[in-house]
Amino acid sequence: MNQQGIGRYRWTICALLFFATTVNYLDRQVLSLLAPDLSKEFGWSNSDYANIAAAFQFVYAVAMLFAGRVIDKVGTKAAFTLAITIWSLGAVMHAFSIGIGTGVNTILTSLGLAAVPVSVAGFIVSRAALAVGESGNFPAAIKATAEYFPKKERSFATGIFNSGANIGAILAPLSVPAIAAAWGWQAAFIIIGGIGFLWLGLWTVFYAPPGQQKRLGAEELAYINSDSQAEEATPAAALAVPKSSWFKLLGYRQTWAFAIGKFLTDGIWWFFLFWLPKYLSQQYGMGSTQVVLPLAVLYSMTMVGSIGGGWLPTYFINRGDNPYDGRMKAMLAIALFPLVVLLAQPLGHISFWLPVLLIGVGASAHQAWSANIFTTVSDMFPKRSVGSVVGIGGMAGGIGGVVVTKIGGWLFDYYGALGNIYTGYMIMFSICATAYLVAWVIMKALVPRYSPITDL
Repeated sequence: MNQQGIGRYRWTICALLFFATTVNYLDRQVLSLLAPDLSKEFGWSNSDYANIAAAFQFVYAVAMLFAGRVIDKVGTKAAFTLAITIWSLGAVMHAFSIGIGTGVNTILTSLGLAAVPVSVAGFIVSRAALAVGESGNFPAAIKATAEYFPKKERSFATGIFNSGANIGAILAPLSVPAIAAAWGWQAAFIIIGGIGFLWLGLWTVFYAPPGQQKRLGAEELAYINSDSQAEEATPAAALAVPKSSWFKLLGYRQTWAFAIGKFLTDGIWWFFLFWLPKYLSQQYGMGSTQVVLPLAVLYSMTMVGSIGGGWLPTYFINRGDNPYDGRMKAMLAIALFPLVVLLAQPLGHISFWLPVLLIGVGASAHQAWSANIFTTVSDMFPKRSVGSVVGIGGMAGGIGGVVVTKIGGWLFDYYGALGNIYTGYMIMFSICATAYLVAWVIMKALVPRYSPITDL
């Protein structure tokens, strides 16, 4: 089919998903950028900060499981609307964390339970609310991509919208410290949190399921459905009803391959996102405004990985591989790049720019990996089950993030007390460098060849 004559409205949907993912990462990164200053203001240890970050990851993990199910049940449009409303309100709540923490401690003491520091309690509650909403972003975006793109374009479209995470990560250090310096840390949470409501208006106007989308031509709709299985070419209302239980989905090796891959690698990205400002502060003595340029450079690098990683499987597919085999070959190549992070600490004494650039390569590889691992789900599962499987994998990834964050907090407090924070980061960077190869080997062992699910 001649693509020039079929229309390009599906890329408008991709742009909306890109914008949503940008907002998603803007909101979640505000805390990490303010963490060095907030730690001083409230007397947080590394373990205190790890507990706050881990609360987000744990709630995100649990909510991801249910988010996928809700999206499959109520449909992409309604679910995404609900998700961004909740996470935008949760982002704004951070500005009121001290009052929230006071209320939490009042309840705890009235129940005879031990209170925790007010600031820690308040930020944990705010992070939990943010996590509930943000858990809907990726399952809904992957489902929208499966609805609007044929399989051969999905990893590229996923790479494009997933690069919104990088734009959010770039814009956050450029904006958050400046807002906080001008109007206080509370204003940073309120202003950044309010951006999601702008996206909500655009989503309401421009999104509808493909079969109901008046802006979508017949040729483009036929192209979108060109490689769909017969059971997937059913009305959108039928696709919105999940037909498979979690228990049944867990019976497939394909589900476990995705979940284990997410468990082993998602925490690496969380670590980069939540700990890099503190790393630059602890090891190089940088303040909140000094980290702006290094973080902007680092996250700019990740755009290359997200978009390039989404394109890479097409090289193998165009040479005759099926989508899954092409994707796995690309993921193996991608898994080699994070090994350079092993050099971050040994070379860090030369200049802080060397670890920044090496970690940038690792973070870029993660985004390339992420664009592909998400798409393995839509490669092998029917559209109506994509949200649920992504939710299962998202829960696994969130739990992996909790593990990595807690390990990091403990290591940094332990080695920091010994005056040797260098070793703590060396251990964590070693984990970050090797996780992808381990994940690829396990995924390949579980699903050695393309095995689409046909009995759901």
